[in-house]
Amino acid sequence: MPTTAYITHPDYRLHTLENHPEHAGRIEAVWQLFERTGILNRLLSVDPVPATPEQLGQVHDSRYIDFVRQSAERGGGMLDPDTYLLPVSYDVACLAAGGVITAVDVVLAGQADNGLALVRPPGHHATASRAMGFCLFNNVAIAARYAQSRDPSIKRVMIVDYDVHHGNGTQDTFYDDPDVFYISTHQYPHYPGTGALNEIGEGEGKGTTLNMPLPAGVGSDGFRLLYQQVLWPAARRFRPDLILVSAGFDAHWADHLAMLHLDLRGYTDLARELIRMADDLCKGRIVFVLEGGYDLEVLSHGLLNVVYALQGLDELSDPVGDLDMPQQDVESLVDQLVKLHHLDA
Repeated sequence: MPTTAYITHPDYRLHTLENHPEHAGRIEAVWQLFERTGILNRLLSVDPVPATPEQLGQVHDSRYIDFVRQSAERGGGMLDPDTYLLPVSYDVACLAAGGVITAVDVVLAGQADNGLALVRPPGHHATASRAMGFCLFNNVAIAARYAQSRDPSIKRVMIVDYDVHHGNGTQDTFYDDPDVFYISTHQYPHYPGTGALNEIGEGEGKGTTLNMPLPAGVGSDGFRLLYQQVLWPAARRFRPDLILVSAGFDAHWADHLAMLHLDLRGYTDLARELIRMADDLCKGRIVFVLEGGYDLEVLSHGLLNVVYALQGLDELSDPVGDLDMPQQDVESLVDQLVKLHHLDA
């Protein structure tokens, strides 16, 4: 059975704002389910080490890092209409970024085969110089840069983002970088308004951004088709040395922030496909990182299923079931993506 590194920390609950969608109850619900099921006994628990300013600075402007730290020291406030900052938030955000770095470190050191970084606040909307969409620092992007600087054998990193919202900050970070392949499935048009089909990278990075903008109601069958006919051939061509997954569970039909209508079985299929990609392409090196997901039951069981998949267990935990509604056809989108990214060559 694979060894799965599990990184989380009680301080992740300190950054929380009452009545805000991104609150400590999200991670507490996952902790509670993991405890009840006994799954923690199967995992290699590793304490996270906070990211240093130098590690943050591989993605973020130094002036922005100082701004977040100083704003927290002054008591915090709202950084935009969606994103809050508390006196503890700078330290917790450094610990979140450091949690993903720790997971990558353990996997690359061979202490674990794969990993789950259960961290918050989330990160994929944070740009080099701006907090947005509940995110302060871009945890996945920072970990990708860390991996490349840590190990000369890790040149190409693939980031797969299945949060319902486009990870604009991650895309921006690597838009001209040929060695980081950013792939996103997201509802479109939807917050933050980025992630159009024709956003494919620029300069030397042209072709290493792959956006799959989806209409409402795609459902699990549409995701499976996109992974089989678009993501697999794109991943084989890129040949990653490491896969990072921005795992958001807000594309589920029970989550009210969007309407893509995935179910937990569909989510688990995505996780298993990505793990198979890692096994085939990069010696199993894959780390899942928590992003969004605001229905607590869906979020906690979705992450439990990720652990089952990482452990190679053929189990599914789904207390909410599927949604009996017609699903949107994505065959036309598949055709466009195959032609745009030359995947039929």
